[in-house]
Amino acid sequence: MSGTRVHDLAKKLELESKELLAELKKLGIAAKSHSSTLDDDAVETVLAKLSELLFVEAVRRYADTLPEGQTGWLAGLRDRHVSRALALMHRDITHSWTVDELGREVGLSRSALAERFTRLIGEAPMHYLANWRMQVAAQKLRNNTESLANVASTVGYESEAAFSRAFKKAFGTAPATWRRSKCVTA
Repeated sequence: MSGTRVHDLAKKLELESKELLAELKKLGIAAKSHSSTLDDDAVETVLAKLSELLFVEAVRRYADTLPEGQTGWLAGLRDRHVSRALALMHRDITHSWTVDELGREVGLSRSALAERFTRLIGEAPMHYLANWRMQVAAQKLRNNTESLANVASTVGYESEAAFSRAFKKAFGTAPATWRRSKCVTA
């Protein structure tokens, strides 16, 4: 998502959610005033779920305002078949997905899903999945000390060598080298 679109989303979320935030605040105050009957963990859980719902609703509203022909992840969420394919890939990143299998799962032919996905997301399903796996891998490499073999397995690669080749293709450097240059220091 480009910086401009992120900024637009942030502005829209801020403007459209002021009323919802006011309601959420009222609910929080109401929940806290009943804290003698609810424990603090229950109140915090309810407030966390309400804030998640607020975020989801704001994103839905923003996605509904995207212009026709807009591509990207949010545009794909507007199409029930593409959004289901995205959900499947995100839910089980380690699965050896094929476009044929995704098509069967979402109720479209392989070619219909590939065309629709590419038109809405801006890249083919398997290219999207490969990129998503690399983004998850990069996050894991940056934020923890798991072995490369574990990271490879976590993102759907059967061998560390295959993972290393894919990572180097995506980022221009080997995963171990990339980790050393990008890791978060405590």
